[in-house]
Amino acid sequence: MAVLVNECKKELTERILPFWNKLRDNENGGFYGFMNNALEVDKKADKGVILNSRILWFYSSCYRTLGEEYMLDNAKHAYEFLQKCVDKKNGGVYWMMTYDGMPADTMKHTYNQAFAIYALSAYYLASKDGSALKLAFELFNTVEEKCTDDIAYMEAFSADWKLIPNDALSENGLMADKTMNTVLHLIEAYTVLLEASGDHRVEERLLFLLEITKEKIFNSKDNCLRVFFNRELEQIGDIHSYGHDIEASWLLDRACEVIGNKRLQAEWRFINLRISRNIYEIAFENGAVNNERENDKIDKKRIWWVQAESVVGFINAFQQGGEKQFIDAAETVFNWIITKQADKRANSEWWGEVTFEGEPMQTVDMVNPWKCPYHNGRMCLEVINRNVSM
Repeated sequence: MAVLVNECKKELTERILPFWNKLRDNENGGFYGFMNNALEVDKKADKGVILNSRILWFYSSCYRTLGEEYMLDNAKHAYEFLQKCVDKKNGGVYWMMTYDGMPADTMKHTYNQAFAIYALSAYYLASKDGSALKLAFELFNTVEEKCTDDIAYMEAFSADWKLIPNDALSENGLMADKTMNTVLHLIEAYTVLLEASGDHRVEERLLFLLEITKEKIFNSKDNCLRVFFNRELEQIGDIHSYGHDIEASWLLDRACEVIGNKRLQAEWRFINLRISRNIYEIAFENGAVNNERENDKIDKKRIWWVQAESVVGFINAFQQGGEKQFIDAAETVFNWIITKQADKRANSEWWGEVTFEGEPMQTVDMVNPWKCPYHNGRMCLEVINRNVSM
C-alpha cells in the first residue's frame, strides 16, 4: 500500500497540479472554463460555477495536505472569483459565468449551491478566512429556505427561485424532480461545513439527509442507490449508477465520522459495505469499474471520475471491513488509471472517457463545466491522508 500512497502523491504533484496550475486566469479571475482534446484553451469560454467551486475545493484541500503556499494562493484566487458568482439580490450562486465574471446562465440549482458550500468550507479550513465561512452559511440558509419542500429538496430554480424543469441533472430520457446525486452532494457539503463550524443546525440537516438516503434512496433488496425520483421521492426509471454508488459508500461513512455518533457509524458501515461488495461483484471488470446499467443494458466505458472514486471507495471498504479483495481492487483500478486513463501527452491530464479495452474516446473535453480536478485530485489526497497499512 505504501507504493500506492507514493504513486498517488506523484500523480497529484507531477500531473494533476501542474495541469490545473496553468489554467489560472490572471486577467479575468478564476480558472479557464474550456480546453478541448487537442489541449487548446478557449480563454473566452464561459466558466462553470461548479468547475470553479471544485477548483476552490481542490486547492484548499491540497494546501491542507501538502502545505505549499502557491496552493493557498490559487485557492484565494478561486475564492475571489466565486464571490462574483453570488446573486447579491436573490441569494445563491449562479450556474454559469462569462469568462470575465458576469452571469451567463442565472439558473440556481441545489447541486450547485452544495458545491459552493463544500468549497467555501474547505477554503475556511485552509485559510481561516472567516468571510468564506460566513458566505458558506449564507448559502446554507438559502438552500434551507428556498430549496426544501415538505419531503426533501427540490433542485432547479430560476434566478428568483421559481421552480423550473431539472434538465441539468436529468439523464437517460427522464425528467427527475429530485435526484440521488443532489442529496449525495448536499451530504458531502454539509459534512465539511459541520467539520468547519460544529454548527448544530448543519448537523440536524445532515442527519435528515442521511435518513432520506437510508429510507428512500438506498435499495436494500439490491444493495444499491436509486437514482431518479419524482417530487414525492418515488423512483422513476431503472438505472444503477456504479460510480455514484462507490463514491457514496465512502462519503456516507465520512459524514457519520464527522457527526461522531458511534451507532450511526456502525449502521452506515454495514450498509456501505453491502454497496461496496455489490459494486465489486457486478461492476468491477477488466481492471476497472463500468459506468452504469440502464434497464438491462450495461454501459462499460470507463469514465475518469468513476475510476477515481472506485479507488477511494474500495480502500474505504477495506478499512471498514478488512476484506483484502478491496485493497487488491483499489490497486488494480489505480493501475488502470495510470496505464489507460491518464493521457501520456505532455501538459495533459486524464482522458474523460476510454473504452472497455482502454482506448481514449475523446468524447469529453479535457476541461469543461464538469471536467475538473475534484475527483482525481481528491482520490490522490484521500490515499495520501488515509495512508493505509496492510
